[in-house]
Amino acid sequence: MNAKFLKTTLLAVLGAMSLSAATPSLDPETGLVIAHGFDEVKTNCTACHSAKFITLQRGDRETWLGMIRWMQKTQGLWEFDATLENTILDYLSEHYAAGQASRRPHLKPSLLPVNPYE
Repeated sequence: MNAKFLKTTLLAVLGAMSLSAATPSLDPETGLVIAHGFDEVKTNCTACHSAKFITLQRGDRETWLGMIRWMQKTQGLWEFDATLENTILDYLSEHYAAGQASRRPHLKPSLLPVNPYE
């Protein structure tokens, strides 16, 4: 083999290795990024809705906290202890950070139906 071929092959292999190292692993069941906080998010968030609801969202920590508070106030989501809430917010704000959201903004509370769980 010639040196040019070996160099090209080596660069291609190294490039593929670095790309795969940068690409996070996804849970085949939910499509969520497998990282610290994944189990907590899967357990608590997908108990009520599809993981697709999470993967289609984007937001900073404050946005995610707002969504959690909205669900707690209007959708019957239970309260989290501080450690669990921080783990969930760390995970969501790192792996589903602010950017282009694929969803409309939340409706104003005055436009929502009455919560039957209150």
